[in-house]
Amino acid sequence: MSVSVEKLEKSMVRLTIEVSAEDFDKAINKVYNRQKNRMNVPGFRKGKTPRKVLEKMYGAAIFYEDAANDCINSSYPDAAKESGEDIVSNPEINVTQIEAGKPFIYTAEVAVKPPVSLGKYKGVEVDKQEITVFDEEIDAEIRKEQEKNASRNEITDRPVKDGDDIVLDFEGFCDGVAFEGGKGTDYPLTIGSGSFIPGFEEQLVGANIGEEMEVNVTFPENYQSDDLAGKDAMFKCTVKKITEKILPELDDEFADEVSEFSTLAEYREDVRKNITERKEGAARTAKENQAVEKVIADAHVEIPAAMLRTQQEQLVSEFEQQVMSQGMNFEDYLKYAQTNREQFTDNMKEEAERRIKYRLVMEQVAKEENIVATDEDFEAELQKMADAYRMDVETIKKYFVTRKEGMMEDIAVQKAITFVADNAVEVEKKADAEEEKAE
Repeated sequence: MSVSVEKLEKSMVRLTIEVSAEDFDKAINKVYNRQKNRMNVPGFRKGKTPRKVLEKMYGAAIFYEDAANDCINSSYPDAAKESGEDIVSNPEINVTQIEAGKPFIYTAEVAVKPPVSLGKYKGVEVDKQEITVFDEEIDAEIRKEQEKNASRNEITDRPVKDGDDIVLDFEGFCDGVAFEGGKGTDYPLTIGSGSFIPGFEEQLVGANIGEEMEVNVTFPENYQSDDLAGKDAMFKCTVKKITEKILPELDDEFADEVSEFSTLAEYREDVRKNITERKEGAARTAKENQAVEKVIADAHVEIPAAMLRTQQEQLVSEFEQQVMSQGMNFEDYLKYAQTNREQFTDNMKEEAERRIKYRLVMEQVAKEENIVATDEDFEAELQKMADAYRMDVETIKKYFVTRKEGMMEDIAVQKAITFVADNAVEVEKKADAEEEKAE
């Protein structure tokens, strides 16, 4: 096999790939051996008809198409690598010579990474992120833990009050007629949760166990059922069971049970620390995103159409895998969404362009600043993955050893993002500055 490269316009190249006549004949012979058992020729037992006889009967090119496909599939990956080009699209194949006894020749037009012209990427201005943790946030976190550790007490001697968990039978009527989907038996409901139609739960406060009562509501105008949207309804309801939540006291004993701390004060400080770390992480992410977006906006890159299309198809493939993982056929999803694969792929164009620019610009920043990933970076990334999946790092390494090159590129891009963010200049948010000026 040999390959030659011809540079085209707009970051496209044409690879001319030549497969030797000997290898092409071997490919033809493989196709013949695959297909001969399906061909009946008078005078020959099934599967025993010589290749020459079949070629004479059906034409010399009978096996060409499949042989060409086999040659392309087997030779293209090596030819792409041998070309030395940074190919970023699926190939557009054209056969230029196909004849027994001669080399098989085809071309593959592909996109290569386009040049990137960076604008300003050091010292870009980003909004200053203020990190403040309020006592109310700490209280809310502790309250969640308090709720998780609450006990339940069944109530028999009082009516329903706000916050109770109840078991309810109900049936709904519009204009005196029961409507579809309006009936429930042994339905669990937390009063005050807002999970039912507005106004429904509030009217159950004061209801006694076993007593039927009427609840009158109006369905929201944007209700999911057009038949009920905006209509008045009456529900006949019977509370069958009431359970109240008993929250533990917020004291040192509570802190000792739910944390590694022996006092409530220490527990509160740890909650404050965790909230602070979360906010710092969110602020760092916001800073990185804003800095990178500004760098991308100031850069110039012309994305080849073939590269963009390949990225769109990749996004569709990723989405298809997600749909299938949820037990749904992708074609059924497209029908439900009232679209088709081509339209769905076209709708991915903006996101595909965003991803490509993001990657190319950050790769160029890494190149400009000589930012590279080291083996230590790779090992650290594997360790993070092992910790996340709670697996041994050597086991993780077995899965990703063949993907090391791609992972190293990803790490270098992330280091470039960190570089851009670290070199960004934080300024007061414009809204804040305008408010101060107004005051």
